[in-house]
Amino acid sequence: MLLDLSSGGQHYIEDCEVCCNPISISFQTDDGNISEFSAVPLQQ
Repeated sequence: MLLDLSSGGQHYIEDCEVCCNPISISFQTDDGNISEFSAVPLQQ
């Protein structure tokens, strides 16, 4: 998984590379470093 750290943070849904189920991804950055990260599987 590649994260764009230049945006300050993002929230999006992405399919898992292994099982293809959707995952809610969110992260925040601080001075170009990841300060918070969350990856939560979505219920189907």
